[in-house]
Amino acid sequence: MYVRTPVTALLFSVFALVLAACGPQYQVDREALEAAEIVNFSTPEEMVFAAGQPTQEQIQTLADAGVRHVISLRTDGEIDWDESSFVSAAGMEFHSIPVAGAAGVTSENAQTLDQLLAQLYGQPVLLHCGSSNRVGALRAMTAREGGASLDDALAEGRRWGMTRMEEAVREILQ
Repeated sequence: MYVRTPVTALLFSVFALVLAACGPQYQVDREALEAAEIVNFSTPEEMVFAAGQPTQEQIQTLADAGVRHVISLRTDGEIDWDESSFVSAAGMEFHSIPVAGAAGVTSENAQTLDQLLAQLYGQPVLLHCGSSNRVGALRAMTAREGGASLDDALAEGRRWGMTRMEEAVREILQ
């Protein structure tokens, strides 16, 4: 017969808290993601993938591979199909932070993205715009606001996919 003592009750509670703190462990099929050939696909952080616009077919591949969230930085009207519906139909959550080119590379948008990524921490996320330039630009802004030098912030932006927007972002960050 099992007797529950205050010590065993405490140990059980601690064990339950430790298990809850660990949270779910997500599995992602990285080979499938690489094979999908999504434009400018990269893995700048564990469980966070950056890219250009995925196709409708690639959205299903993302879901099948284990991605749980899609964050789009594209503005309304940039694509001629309803990405949110495709993402939802594939079983993922869609998030939108419209960033209108270099003019949309603002501290507010960078903070909104940073807060969303923090909220989704540990869950598989695809972060995209049309080419991954705006993705990199906002991450450069976050790095700079976090105390990185201009060169280090630009390097961080490149790591996330920034290419042709670098000169515009350099001016914004100076």
